[in-house]
Amino acid sequence: MTFAKRLRARVRSGEITSSVRLWLTPRVKVGARYPLLDGCIEVTRLQEVDLSDITDEIARDGGFADLEDLMKTARHGRGERVFIVDFVFVAP
Repeated sequence: MTFAKRLRARVRSGEITSSVRLWLTPRVKVGARYPLLDGCIEVTRLQEVDLSDITDEIARDGGFADLEDLMKTARHGRGERVFIVDFVFVAP
């Protein structure tokens, strides 16, 4: 799982603990760890939702200014299914 450069330090600090992803199929598994900076993130929850469920508040929790800002980043591929990924950063 990758993050925009502007979000990485906030993920590492624990300020950001969730991310909205648009995928064709899930790309992470609960309990799995994925490298990030000098540590990794461990996925604690994966929930599929409708796009209409994503609010400005959820976008802000993920480090974006609002839903529009989130969608500018999230809509870069062919994914149509919407997932909320919760995680914790695990230091080395």
